[in-house]
Amino acid sequence: MASFKRKLSLIFLIIVSMAFFHQAMADAPYYSTPTISPTTFKAMPWKQAFATFYGDETASETMGGACGYGNLFNSGYGTATAALSTVLFGNGYSCGQCFQIMCVKSKFCYTGFTTITATNLCPPNWSQDSNHGGWCNPPRQHFDMSKPAFMKIAQWKAGIVPVSYRRVPCVKKGGIKFALQGNGYWLLVYVMNVAGGGDVASMWVKGSKTGWMSMSHNWGASYQAFATLSGQTLSFKLTSYTSHETIIVNNVAPSNWRVGMTYQANVNFH
Repeated sequence: MASFKRKLSLIFLIIVSMAFFHQAMADAPYYSTPTISPTTFKAMPWKQAFATFYGDETASETMGGACGYGNLFNSGYGTATAALSTVLFGNGYSCGQCFQIMCVKSKFCYTGFTTITATNLCPPNWSQDSNHGGWCNPPRQHFDMSKPAFMKIAQWKAGIVPVSYRRVPCVKKGGIKFALQGNGYWLLVYVMNVAGGGDVASMWVKGSKTGWMSMSHNWGASYQAFATLSGQTLSFKLTSYTSHETIIVNNVAPSNWRVGMTYQANVNFH
């Protein structure tokens, strides 16, 4: 009988310990599950395109943009950015991708390359011939760079130069950032500071009182869910467009999250 009671006591202690463990995990600010399908994005082969620039040396005209990153200094992208032609922009799925660009075959070229992030769309100009002003018309592959970025590869007076470019891994400091917008019935999330391939193919959200819900691609680097999630901690699951790597970020936004706030995870794509 004493032995049986000791066994019951041991079982009870194990159950209580497990309960405390699960409660502690639930109360943690957030924790992140790394990759479900670990894939490291690597640099791609060089290709050919053309590049121009827009705006002036302050790059003020590049702020905002079709990807939804807002003030590019505040969101961490700075002036090393470019607008992509329709073919390269890929309906916004190229937002956040990183490219090395070098000027080639022009007397205005500088030696070496610069690295930029895709933050905007260079729309077609159908009133201009594709080879004379309509530089971003399909099927042209074209980079309309910020002037500071362009001036790292060529003299600005060139106007337009042929370039070689390739996709490269995005190197970011810290984890993915989630900028929240919307209202009580609609959540809109801008995804920023994405490393690895730099892009997002699909996204899910989970409140502390819900299961996982698929989010639809709004435009650029934003995803939306039509659901009531106020007063709940928010978790996100993301899959990279390029590498197909999937990561889960649990409880990254606290239950008192607010529209207009940005929350940062402690994990990122490889």
